[in-house]
Amino acid sequence: MTQPFSNPYSAGEQGLGYIYQARFALLRLLQLPESNSILIEKDDDLDFSDNDGTKTLASLKHKAVGDRLGDLSTDFWKSIRIWLARYNHDGRSESNLSFFLFTTATVSETSFLRHFLPNAQESPSLSVQAEDALSKSKSKLIEPIGAEFNNLSDAEKEDFLSRIVIFHNGPRIESLPALIMDQHMRTIRREFRTHVFERLEGWWNDLVINLLSGKRIEAVYGYEVSDKLSAFADEYKADDLPINYFGKRPPGEIDAENDPRLFVVQLREIGISANRIQNAILDYYRAFQQRSAWARENLLVTGEMEEYEERLEDEWSRYKDVVSEDLNEESAEMALIEAGKAIYKWAEFESSHIKIRERVTEPYVVRGGFHILANTHPLPRVYWHPRFLERVSELLGASL
Repeated sequence: MTQPFSNPYSAGEQGLGYIYQARFALLRLLQLPESNSILIEKDDDLDFSDNDGTKTLASLKHKAVGDRLGDLSTDFWKSIRIWLARYNHDGRSESNLSFFLFTTATVSETSFLRHFLPNAQESPSLSVQAEDALSKSKSKLIEPIGAEFNNLSDAEKEDFLSRIVIFHNGPRIESLPALIMDQHMRTIRREFRTHVFERLEGWWNDLVINLLSGKRIEAVYGYEVSDKLSAFADEYKADDLPINYFGKRPPGEIDAENDPRLFVVQLREIGISANRIQNAILDYYRAFQQRSAWARENLLVTGEMEEYEERLEDEWSRYKDVVSEDLNEESAEMALIEAGKAIYKWAEFESSHIKIRERVTEPYVVRGGFHILANTHPLPRVYWHPRFLERVSELLGASL
């Protein structure tokens, strides 16, 4: 049997590590008090600060299943190099620093690194054990780190090492969503937790990109994550629905002058400007995609959307009757167009009270809802020009 090809230059594991970094940072910030803050890729993979001014540099290592951490593991000593630089910079024993190593690997039971595990028994002189391990290394990578470590006094070596904690056997990247949902989303109905997590992680990933690109320079606080999680969770309550498509655009260019869809044809028929038609196309797209998302997530009660469309149609019909009251068979085309513009202006700017649920106030839901009704075939359920139905056969070849 042909063995599967393994690319020695694959960056898959490295890429996984970057994704792990962001996802783990989210979990950790949720676990800490809300007053704690975090920076990513500043002095280490993660930098945490608390109210007391303690700064924690955290290294993250997402390793292959079964990996072990021993005395001369480069993961540990590369982290030591990072931490030593900051320790020296901040005045050594005068500094207010802690150092964490989070790894999915397991610390070997025979390694002196076991003394850095949480709740480990006190060890007689960690510095002596570290020096002993360094003396056995022939690694060109570890050698200069050992030299820098040996620049510390004996007391400083003990102080530096006493600040280190290794958290081993950590959760792997695929386990983190379940941990976040189990530990921090118990007040959210179980069937909605995955959707809320996806919303939260999407927001978090955008924030991480802003941190890494320099668009945001200040640290992120735990309360920001709590507030965002609470806001997303609220959207899945009985009187609300999530809004996912604000600011989204359809793929490709928007062609307001040639778009053949019925709701666009209607707007051109009453002389709506190209810019307003473009906005209408955006509202239609966002509303249509939003309805699809609600349906996929099973967020709508049976018949709820149909009832909402009936309410939109009923309110439109009432307003249309008011605007058209003084029109008759003799009315000039300009009067008909002005009436159509008035009806459309009402739908665009004065119909926000027609909500599918009480707390769903995003305008594109209503505006796009009217455009969806204006796009039904063969006849639109909503129209703007008072004589539009009479012209459908001429414009579109529909059968009345």
